[in-house]
Amino acid sequence: MTDAVSVLFLCTGNSCRSQMAEGFTRSLHHGSIQAESAGSEIHGLDPLAVRVMAEAGIDISSHRSRSIDELGEREFDFVVTVCDRAKENCPFFPAVRSFIHRSFDDPPVLAEHAQTEEEALSHYRRVRDEIRSFIDGLPAILAKGV
Repeated sequence: MTDAVSVLFLCTGNSCRSQMAEGFTRSLHHGSIQAESAGSEIHGLDPLAVRVMAEAGIDISSHRSRSIDELGEREFDFVVTVCDRAKENCPFFPAVRSFIHRSFDDPPVLAEHAQTEEEALSHYRRVRDEIRSFIDGLPAILAKGV
């Protein structure tokens, strides 16, 4: 049996997209992929992200927004940036086997002008489902190492 590969999901504020990716990975690939998330800044855990993940059966309410600086000298096999800004500002990780970029829309930005809570949640749900689809295929992506 091989050890689980480690993956860091990186976003700007570690409040929504990277948290969703971490939650899905821990739930769907427990034992084969060790997932964590962080951000270049700390924005706090987005309560609407927590809510839509709970709708999908995944509890991320105990997660907290973390800065890349909190990781110290931790080593990861893969770093996955989930927004363009994180890719552009991604720090150097010397031991990383591969960097993967998959940009997802930012639900808080999409929901900024929503007229109702349900309209706002629809943006979160769409991005959540896109992230789930990506995470479903993550083992194959990691196997390619690209």
